[in-house]
Amino acid sequence: MSLHPPPAPAGDVATTASPAGTTPGAGRPRRRLTARQRLSRWDVRLSPYLYISPFFVLFLVVGMFPLLYTGYVSLHEWSLLGGKGEYVGLDNYRAVFDDRYFWRALRNTISIFLLSSIPQVLMALLLAGLLDSNLRGRTWWRMSILLPFVVAPAAVALIFGNLFGDRYGLVNGALGLIGIDPIAWHVDTLPSHIAIASMVNWRWTGYNALILLAAMQAVPRDLYESAAIDGAGKVRQFFSVTVPMVRPTLIFVIITSTIGGLQIFTEPRLYDNVGLGGSDRQWQTVTLYLWELGWRLRNLGTASAVAWLLFGLIVLVALVNFLISQQVGRASGGRARRRRRRTEVPR
Repeated sequence: MSLHPPPAPAGDVATTASPAGTTPGAGRPRRRLTARQRLSRWDVRLSPYLYISPFFVLFLVVGMFPLLYTGYVSLHEWSLLGGKGEYVGLDNYRAVFDDRYFWRALRNTISIFLLSSIPQVLMALLLAGLLDSNLRGRTWWRMSILLPFVVAPAAVALIFGNLFGDRYGLVNGALGLIGIDPIAWHVDTLPSHIAIASMVNWRWTGYNALILLAAMQAVPRDLYESAAIDGAGKVRQFFSVTVPMVRPTLIFVIITSTIGGLQIFTEPRLYDNVGLGGSDRQWQTVTLYLWELGWRLRNLGTASAVAWLLFGLIVLVALVNFLISQQVGRASGGRARRRRRRTEVPR
């Protein structure tokens, strides 16, 4: 019996064990990547950022830069004709707070916002629930609900301005048939807010309803079948299944409605022939007040201060809406979990 191992067969490469503590091939030179391989590696790393960069570049140019530049202008005396003046600090903001027309415009804005956004979201949620059911001609109804959004805002304002005419308006004519005296839609404060809010609701309710409908279409149908087996009717299914499932989309609609409601400009601007918000500014909004300062009085410094105050108000209201929606969602989720625990059968 030979003590030496047999020789390796021809064509095989003999391998030797590496010394302890070393790795095979440690002394070999690392293979250098080719230019094409390096380009491919950089492509994998940088491509996602390049794909999303157009949005951020566009946002910096048309969004962030005007916002920061408006803040810079608000700290100076700045005329539309004379250009930049001396640095005044917060004097423009003090002038805005001392102006009674600003507080009146802020009151009008909040009033029109509440009369438009709250009914708008509720009606959009209801219409989306109806369009999500088994209606005949669902495609036609879903297309027709978007028609008010297609109409030009100027045309909407002119039509509704005539509908709510003080003397010969169709609304006052209908009220007269049931014995109600004509309402001064262009004179009194609250009626003018209702008329402008009706324009906003007519134009934007269908748009928000389609957004909510898209979210409802993604709700699994098994949840409705399980709720029906448990004895829940259509109304109970809507409030216990549909609304909790579309809550993120509902929060999005609430926030966008808040932003649009506080920035309302076209409807009050075209509600009368003057465009300043009424003879006594009874429906002048903050954006109309800003437009008057900048383009009629040519005081861009004070107008920029109003723009920043409006920006802060929108952020504050949107944040409050988001926190309230989160709290309502947690409360409804907690109630749903407690109901499930009560219905569970102990083993």
